[in-house]
Amino acid sequence: MKPIRLFLLMGIRTTVNQCEDPRLQWLFSSAGDMEDSFNVKFVSQKISKTRWRPVASSSLQQPQVFVTGSWDNEENKVSVWSTGEFEGVGPDGQYEGDHQLLCDIGHNGDVLDMQFLDHERIVTASSTGSVTIFRHQNNQTLSINQKWERAHHHLGNDSPAYGSAPCTGVACNNPEIVTVGEDGRINLFRADNKEALRTVDNADSSTIHAVTFLRATEILTVNSIGQLKLWDFRQQGTEPSQIFSVSGERVPLHCIDRHPNQQHIVTTGGQDGMLSVWDLRQAALPLSLLKAHKAEMWEVHFHPSNPNHLFTCSEDGSLWHWDASSDISEKPSFLQTGGRNATHMSRSSMQQPNINQSSTSAWNINDPTKSRFEITNLLPNQSLSVNSLDVLGQCLVCGTDTEAIYVTRQLFS
Repeated sequence: MKPIRLFLLMGIRTTVNQCEDPRLQWLFSSAGDMEDSFNVKFVSQKISKTRWRPVASSSLQQPQVFVTGSWDNEENKVSVWSTGEFEGVGPDGQYEGDHQLLCDIGHNGDVLDMQFLDHERIVTASSTGSVTIFRHQNNQTLSINQKWERAHHHLGNDSPAYGSAPCTGVACNNPEIVTVGEDGRINLFRADNKEALRTVDNADSSTIHAVTFLRATEILTVNSIGQLKLWDFRQQGTEPSQIFSVSGERVPLHCIDRHPNQQHIVTTGGQDGMLSVWDLRQAALPLSLLKAHKAEMWEVHFHPSNPNHLFTCSEDGSLWHWDASSDISEKPSFLQTGGRNATHMSRSSMQQPNINQSSTSAWNINDPTKSRFEITNLLPNQSLSVNSLDVLGQCLVCGTDTEAIYVTRQLFS
């Protein structure tokens, strides 16, 4: 079965149902041989996180090494893999070659988040509340370089601390590391310090699900009551600088990413599968709400060097590639092509705020008739959750609850 491609007008919030407006349609059609380009490896572990090892920005070399973390296993692991020498598509149409395990190490608790601090060091967030830095040396060994036990825990009335709380997210800006957790706490660590540089104990009354750096001194968090918050570490208080939320809704937000070139553009994904696009310079409401997956969206990532491309994955087993690079002056091609159409009920999203058009990107144009998304489901046969993805250059890796890792090195071919 070929991947499914869909075309979606920007600025439209859609729900699957009978179509009320015949101008708004998603076209289902063949998307080429993308599925065949994936190499699949079954690893006997549910994979919770996948990350490419970074390469020099000036290098034309494609990434060769990635790391995975597992969850819900008797013994969880952090594992380092090499993509090996892929040999291309064989005579049977299957992608030949394999990725090889270089080394692994046991991990106490589920790996709830994972980021590279630099080329050698990997930071993990654990369901036990701990934060660990692993060092990967010579492609042969993994060892613990630093660990903050009980970085996240619930406070008690009669004791300083009791009961660990899962650490749900980490963000790295070497040498600094920010962690968030189910306890609503924000920690700021430095890789070579044993103690936290700063802790905000009551940063949030709800679970903080994810965090990312906006700038060197600012971070963004999303929580279980649908709020996006901006924090400035130059300020000494315990209150965020700004709070953004979807009006009238308390749907948990699970993931966040910022545009690599336009830092005011941010995307988030929620429990309802919705993709939200925000402009931090504008009002505290999202620019666009786009109905996407049928279940929780676990991760959203802009392509780091080609941010007109966005990738999301979900509990519903889908892995989506959002392409906003189409010429916005052209009539959407799906209005001119044949094929089998699946129609959906649509309704306009909230009123769009005014935007300085001179600095707009493909993700924040406020006129839905001037642009479109082209969406490709890269894994249409996947049945269980796709928990994590990462993209770098021509390469994409994702991990699933089917105990499989999917890798492609020809993403835009």
